[in-house]
Amino acid sequence: QVQLVESGGGLVQAGGSLRLSCTASGRTFNSYTMGWFRQAPGKEREFVARISWNGGSTYYADSVKGRFTIARDNAKNTVYLQMNSLKPEDTAVYSCNAARPGYSDWGQGTQVTVSS
Repeated sequence: QVQLVESGGGLVQAGGSLRLSCTASGRTFNSYTMGWFRQAPGKEREFVARISWNGGSTYYADSVKGRFTIARDNAKNTVYLQMNSLKPEDTAVYSCNAARPGYSDWGQGTQVTVSS
């Protein structure tokens, strides 16, 4: 089992940048595929990005491709989401996810608000 804590959210103007962090407890962080998801008010949670256990493979939602970058530091048990060129439609609660076969866990989320 892993516990996930996100940080780095906040209020930013359109066009600005934020970097989210998600730090995991435990000593098996490098066994998980890590992902970021978001949920805007009144909408379902949607996939944003994911990264393989060793960082060798990444995948992005079309809506964020070219603007967001996911990365991980296994030595620090942390996954990052660098968000550039933010748009008002990026406003949401962003949550990280840890997954491996038969297991998935979530952090509590961090609010990102982009003003126009």
